[in-house]
Amino acid sequence: MQSIQGLRELLSSPAKILITTHHKPDADALGSSLALRGYLLKKGHNVSVVTPTDYPTFLNWMNGNDEVIIFEGNEAKANKLCEEADIIFCLDFNALSRINKFGESVRKSAAKKVLIDHHLEPENFATISFSDTSSAATAELIYKIITALGDNALIDVPMGECIYAGIMTDTGSFRHPSTNKQVHLIAAELIDKGVNTSKVHQLIYDNNTEVRLRFLGFALSEKLVVLKEFHTAYMLLNGNELSRFDSKTGDTEGLVNYALSLHGVTMAAVIIERPDGIKMSFRSNGEFSVNDFARKYFEGGGHKNAAGGRSSLSLKETEKKFLSVLPEYKEELSK
Repeated sequence: MQSIQGLRELLSSPAKILITTHHKPDADALGSSLALRGYLLKKGHNVSVVTPTDYPTFLNWMNGNDEVIIFEGNEAKANKLCEEADIIFCLDFNALSRINKFGESVRKSAAKKVLIDHHLEPENFATISFSDTSSAATAELIYKIITALGDNALIDVPMGECIYAGIMTDTGSFRHPSTNKQVHLIAAELIDKGVNTSKVHQLIYDNNTEVRLRFLGFALSEKLVVLKEFHTAYMLLNGNELSRFDSKTGDTEGLVNYALSLHGVTMAAVIIERPDGIKMSFRSNGEFSVNDFARKYFEGGGHKNAAGGRSSLSLKETEKKFLSVLPEYKEELSK
């Protein structure tokens, strides 16, 4: 594996290590971070995990969650850890802009930086980079890196649960095209280590509140728009609607997949009005690249079939822009 010897040398003596991941972390981002934390603690390092923002409560079961420092509201503490770090691990993001204001602190830090990520077109800021777009999840890379370092035996059940959660969610429960033989083999090895995969699935997917389920029903019945001419479906959600259902971080996660599940739909989008701007989530089937689409028009990117974006326009103006560019892709979307 690329750079494994450099990483081995970097970790050869106890160090102050900071682990961070993208804003609004999902199961892969947080699972990767906490699995790596568990490993590094076993190797005798001083380890802190800082997330730029909060994350869904259905991830709070992960081992090490209680020690996570959320940058928003704890800026001074997080920045101090960043300044004092010998090594900073950057997990599941490809550019420092993805960690919001904390990105500048990381950029200025004299620490050695290690990037572990599977998104396209990574920014060149790391001392050591494990960037593999063929990996289904960053959690898969964490498993491979620990194994390549000769420490597979150190992966215990709590670490394994975090790794499995990341792989399971980023593969769409093992149904996305990124799910290859290696992914299934790693899952099998985690089961051999004692990971209860049914338990992990239940903790993440069967943990809805009543209000979140009613919000889902509202979004599907009232907000879903299907554009058959462009093989596209999307939902538009404003701040008042989110407030009406007391929407919490993570409540809109996975919403875009319902739109994509419609027969004949090639691209799906969810466009959400947030206090800090319009956030967008894109998914696609087949060869249509929502990564290219998001990069070209909505300051975003990610994977070929899963990407995010943002807009500084109003919600209605963003919708207007989204609709205006669809004719450009009519032929691609119809394939």
